[in-house]
Amino acid sequence: MVLLEFSMSPMDKGESLSKYVAEILNHISESGVTYQLTPMGTVLEGEWDEVMKVVGGCFKIMKKDCNRISMSLKMDYRAGNESRMKSKIEKVEKLTNKKFK
Repeated sequence: MVLLEFSMSPMDKGESLSKYVAEILNHISESGVTYQLTPMGTVLEGEWDEVMKVVGGCFKIMKKDCNRISMSLKMDYRAGNESRMKSKIEKVEKLTNKKFK
């Protein structure tokens, strides 16, 4: 199972980029892959081919209107089928006896 965090934005469209972010978030939402939106990016969870297909689709969408794109990608792979998107946070909360935002 792969946890993949990424952000993607055009570098040639000025300061307000929400239009482009919204377009790729629609693609992510419609993909069926488990995801979590954060203020600085999006976390995807699934098998390698699934999550890479989503990232590739986001790139293709943005490439249609943008001549320069910046992307940051971080990935964690662990064998098995267990969802870790929430369990990793829950484990730290249990160890610290605190709930985090």
